[in-house]
Amino acid sequence: VQDIHSQGEVIACLEKGLVREAEEQPAAHRIKDDCKKAIMRVAELSSDDFHLDRYLYFACRDDRERFCESTLAGEGRVYKCLFNHKFEEAMSERCREALTTRQKLIAQDYKVSYSLAKACKSDLRKYHCSADSNMPRAREARLSYLLLCLESAVHRGRVVSGECQGEMMDYRRMLMEDFSLSPEIVLHCRSEIEGHCSGLHRKGRTLHCLMRVGRGDMGAIDPDCQRALQILIQEADPGADYRIDRALNEACELLELQYFIARDWKLDPILYKKCQGDAARLCHTHGWNETSEMMPPGAIFSCLYRHAYRSLEQGRRLSRDCKVEVQRILHQRALDVKLDPELQRQCMTDLGKWCSEKTEAGQELECLQDHLEDLVSGCRDVVGNLTELESEDIQIEALLMQACEPVIQTYCHEVADNQINTGDLMECLVQNKHQKEMNEKCGVGVTHFQLIQIKDFRFSYKFKTACKEDVLKLCPNIKKKCSRRTSAWSRSCTTPVSRTSTGCVRTWPSATHSGSSSCRRTRWWIRNWTTS
Repeated sequence: VQDIHSQGEVIACLEKGLVREAEEQPAAHRIKDDCKKAIMRVAELSSDDFHLDRYLYFACRDDRERFCESTLAGEGRVYKCLFNHKFEEAMSERCREALTTRQKLIAQDYKVSYSLAKACKSDLRKYHCSADSNMPRAREARLSYLLLCLESAVHRGRVVSGECQGEMMDYRRMLMEDFSLSPEIVLHCRSEIEGHCSGLHRKGRTLHCLMRVGRGDMGAIDPDCQRALQILIQEADPGADYRIDRALNEACELLELQYFIARDWKLDPILYKKCQGDAARLCHTHGWNETSEMMPPGAIFSCLYRHAYRSLEQGRRLSRDCKVEVQRILHQRALDVKLDPELQRQCMTDLGKWCSEKTEAGQELECLQDHLEDLVSGCRDVVGNLTELESEDIQIEALLMQACEPVIQTYCHEVADNQINTGDLMECLVQNKHQKEMNEKCGVGVTHFQLIQIKDFRFSYKFKTACKEDVLKLCPNIKKKCSRRTSAWSRSCTTPVSRTSTGCVRTWPSATHSGSSSCRRTRWWIRNWTTS
């Protein structure tokens, strides 16, 4: 024994070794299970009063006087105060390292935080967050499991005590501020951090840097790193309260967060609240923190918007509240293709080939629509489906609606207020394209939609609904190539259904193949539409 503080040094050494092993750091020493339990037990016993953690006490003695002089010892209060000041410039590096080690122990076992364990004890018992017999005890103790279990209860509308929710928010903020507290991030994102994000570790900047890498802004990202980021964001749940994300607050780095929320519908709290019943009824979803290989998180939103635009006759439609939220998400995705996971996955090559100079909000999707015939089949299908949705609800195009606001307010306000997926609003804009209120940006956008609606009969809602039966009956070449699937046309077409179908209907001889009356009216409307 060299001095009276050697015991604290030994325990601190063992705690760091435990952390290195969890992060699978090079040359990490394997610690026996009995020793691990003893280390965590000592950390738990010292969670009440920071004086009992001798190494941290001596490392942070001056910092405690500097930042937490008026904070009373006991019930973990000094720890929490020091955690809140961990990234202050005046914080000593030795104290910061000791605090980080303790936070990493809390991430492994929430009971190392006295205040969290006390505040959430009854809620954990109430919602059976420690009763999964199929799960190893070590996993049940993890902070991430506690947060996911209790966040699931909150998202289902269950009552979790205010004191517990306050503690949860503190630790969700902690996870967002310091990426190193997540062993999975440290393990799977090492090369991305070293290559793109070194020196950015404070106040959540590294995590947002990794999100930018994940968006594709800095090259490819390892799939394991991408999954680790997605899991961490679900654990921290910043979509429920932006205040836990300091980097978002200080720099408004919203797109990075939206990118990951777009890939898991549950991370948008309003969407989840309004649509959880519809998702269970129509998409066979499970609980907030449960996943299914048959219906992964990214597929749920696709399922919801497929049901958002069904007619009464087709049935199985979304509730009104859910549909409003689905439309909100579609508005967001129209601004940035990276917020649409399927579009980004299928169209990255085409975006680079045709649209590399289109960088302003909304321009990339317009560019893809302009080059529809040139796109690879997977990208063409996705862009076609999105364009078909826009034909039913042009208000998805938020930028166009903003540009056309003067015309809408003067000539089309009744249609805009009452439109229910009929294409009437775009028809009104076309009819008033030459009015003095029509500005250049609105006029260009309206012309763009006129042109793309010639490319595929599905892109005109009126034409599609009025003539779909006639197309199947009177255009046999189209009938052979495509099959119907609910209200839309199957994506299994061997060749794209482009303007052939539109041309077929427009050239029917009036005496022999006049088509239905509703389709004849639509043919007249299309002729006027394309010459406006």
